[in-house]
Amino acid sequence: MNDSHLTAPRTAVVTGAGSGIGRAVALELLRNGWRVALAGRRVETLEETAGLAPGTESLAVRTDVSDPGAVAALFAAVRERFGRLDLLFNNAGTFGPGGVPVEDLDYDAWRHVVDTNLNGAFLCAQAAFRQMKEQDPQGGRIINNGSISAHAPRPHSVAYTTTKHALTGLTKSLSLDGRPYRIAVGQIDIGNAATDMTERMQSGILQANGTLAAEPVMDVTDVARTVRHMAELPLDANIQSATILATNMPYVGRG
Repeated sequence: MNDSHLTAPRTAVVTGAGSGIGRAVALELLRNGWRVALAGRRVETLEETAGLAPGTESLAVRTDVSDPGAVAALFAAVRERFGRLDLLFNNAGTFGPGGVPVEDLDYDAWRHVVDTNLNGAFLCAQAAFRQMKEQDPQGGRIINNGSISAHAPRPHSVAYTTTKHALTGLTKSLSLDGRPYRIAVGQIDIGNAATDMTERMQSGILQANGTLAAEPVMDVTDVARTVRHMAELPLDANIQSATILATNMPYVGRG
C-alpha cells in the first residue's frame, strides 16, 4: 500500500497545545496544511493557539489526558470532525514541584506527574492506535515527547525523569506493536527549547555539582520543524528517536 492518501489534508492531534512546545508544533502543522485537534486542560489557551493561525482548520478540545473518559471523548471528536487520524504528537506533560528532594516529595505530587506524563501518554497512544488500526487506509504516526530527561536527570527531578525514561519504553513497544498496522512510532528528546517552562534556566538552574548556572536555550520553532519533518515522512520510513537541544547546554560530556 502506498501513501497516496496523504496528498489529502492530514489530521493531527497535539496534546498540551495551549502553550510551549505543543503550541509551536500545532502552529507549524496548521501553517503547512494540516488539520489539527488542539488538546489541553484550558480551552481559552487552545483557542489562542488557533487564533495564531487564522484561515486554518483546527478543533479545540478540553482534555485531561490522565482521564480515560476525556481521552476517549477527544478521539471521538476527532473521528467525527475529520474522519481519520494521521498523527498524534504526545506532548502533554508536567515537571511537577521543582527543587524538592526525593525524600520530601509528596506522593500526590509524584502521582500527578506519573498520571500526566506516562499514563496520559499511554491513554492517548492507545486511542490513536485503535483509530489508526481501524481506519482505511490503515496506519498513521505517533511521536512521543521524551525530553533530554529520558537520558539523564536533573537534580531533584525524580518523578519527571522516571516518567520520561518510561516513555522511551512505551515508544519502543508501540513501535514494535504498530508494525503490522502501518503505525510508525518515534520519540523526540528536547533540551532547553525556549518556552515558559525553561525561563528559569536562563537565570540559573541547579547543576549536578551543586552549583547554579545559566543555560542556553534554542528557538522552539526549530523543535516544531523537526517534529513536522518526522511527521511528514512516508509510513515506510521512521525516525525512531531524535535529539534536538541547545548546542551549548550542559548535556554532552561534562558540561
